[in-house]
Amino acid sequence: MNYNSDTIKIDGDVFEILLDEETIDKRVNELGEQLSSDYNGRLPIFIGVLNGSVIFFADLIRNISIDCEVDFLKLSSYGDAKISSGKVTLLKDLNCQIESRDIVIVEDIVDTGLSIDYMKKLIGQHNPQSVKVVTLLHKAEATKYDVQLDYVGFKIPNKFVIGYGLDRSQKYRNLKSIYALTNGK
Repeated sequence: MNYNSDTIKIDGDVFEILLDEETIDKRVNELGEQLSSDYNGRLPIFIGVLNGSVIFFADLIRNISIDCEVDFLKLSSYGDAKISSGKVTLLKDLNCQIESRDIVIVEDIVDTGLSIDYMKKLIGQHNPQSVKVVTLLHKAEATKYDVQLDYVGFKIPNKFVIGYGLDRSQKYRNLKSIYALTNGK
């Protein structure tokens, strides 16, 4: 497979570039600058949601110009499917103390909002000072839960996407651009 192509074929499905590497890099830099400004003088904990956010998380953190801490949660709501199962399972909990701290949840994509709703409730049980959400992608058409997204990289159509951390059956996370499925959802 050519990982630098504008179009990728996987098991009969066709994916085309939705967001190229340059566009993503520019927006991640802007988000890092905004977060650095908003949290200037504070010590936020950035919480990445594994596995999907790992590439966005790493690039975002490298664009943060203030002191910060990092930790990770791991959830499952998809399995190998293209759509959410509707149930969230916590696979890895936090290792840090979040009481009275500023928390920034870092997600790769928000579609239904189920995972964000779950995480905000989970984190809220520990009395943080504040909880904000930054997501690279938001499928506004698919959102079913009333969740506040404080920083959004891109609003995208309600299509299945891969690349830049987003997977299909745990593969294709290493694509530098984000590709959208063209023949279906």
